[in-house]
Amino acid sequence: MATPQPLICHIIYRLAVGGLENGLVNLINNLPDSDYRQAIVCVTESTDFAKRIRRPAVEIREVHKRSGKDIPAYARMWHVLRELRPTIVHTRNLPALDMLLPARLAGVRRFVHSEHGLDMIELGGRNTKYNRLRWASQALVDRYLTVSHDLNNWLCREVGIPAAKTETIYNGVDTATFSPDGPARRALPSGFAPHGTVVVGTIGRLDTLKNQLGLARAFGLMLKMRPAVRGSLRLVIVGDGKQRTDIEAALADADARDLAWLPGFRNDTPEIYRSLDIFVLPSFREGISNTLLEAMASGRPVIAARVGGNSEIVPDGIGGTLVSEPSEQMLARAILEYVDNPNQMRRHGVEARAHVLRSFSLAAMVQSYDRVYRSLL
Repeated sequence: MATPQPLICHIIYRLAVGGLENGLVNLINNLPDSDYRQAIVCVTESTDFAKRIRRPAVEIREVHKRSGKDIPAYARMWHVLRELRPTIVHTRNLPALDMLLPARLAGVRRFVHSEHGLDMIELGGRNTKYNRLRWASQALVDRYLTVSHDLNNWLCREVGIPAAKTETIYNGVDTATFSPDGPARRALPSGFAPHGTVVVGTIGRLDTLKNQLGLARAFGLMLKMRPAVRGSLRLVIVGDGKQRTDIEAALADADARDLAWLPGFRNDTPEIYRSLDIFVLPSFREGISNTLLEAMASGRPVIAARVGGNSEIVPDGIGGTLVSEPSEQMLARAILEYVDNPNQMRRHGVEARAHVLRSFSLAAMVQSYDRVYRSLL
């Protein structure tokens, strides 16, 4: 009998819409299926996002861990991994990290851990309890991966992981799918953005960390600062989440609800990007943002705060604009700078696409992960 290909088991908190999950799906879809088998184990659950996986025979398991202390969940994880018998377990972000021990007890001998970004509960990356857990994981983890040099420096400096065990692998973007080529405005509702209108938008879960509320307030501030732009400026916020009500309230307060489109979650993101003139990422913190890369690959100028890995993606003044913080005042000023300078807006869009083609290809990302996995086999 032929020896089966080694199984890589990716352990994540939840398989749903998100940058981490999008990067994982891209990796699974593009790793050589002749060399590996792959599985995903969700600490909690999977959603319809799993339909984006194109590879056949990718097994997805759910542990259904409840919030807070759920000791039986670790036993369920052990049982799943005993059944799957992976060669390599790859955990991602803090919520998956404490599943290393059940994996080791299940017989796994090779481990990779990735850090994709920090959440609001540890925005500065200095939570003692969490960093002790990361530091202790050295007993099991063979290789630590980060999606930005910013996160890599933090992992070494704040957590104490030896630099020799760490590596940065940038997210890659599918530049054929996310491209400026194709009909513009097709994704927008009929009559929403007449000819000559500048459409500003963002895509992501509606969450405090992602700060779409700040973008909505910046939009209202622009209307207040420049009443004349009411007829020529539109806002698009794509995604679902707990901040939707607050965002709609902020737009209503600015008498701008009819100037904004909030369609919820969408599957046609390539068409969404092509329907925008300016992409804004108002987040308080990012690792390496997939949406930022996708917008740039789509030939759109971007605006983001100089936080996390954003400055590693966007050379300021080339392909986009970085502001020192994602306040409504700074976001409003940066947007109006493009509105007032349409030639610069178009030039930055062209430069953004060229920069992604040079530095953030999907092929380079997949080759880097492939090399790491092969080194552990």
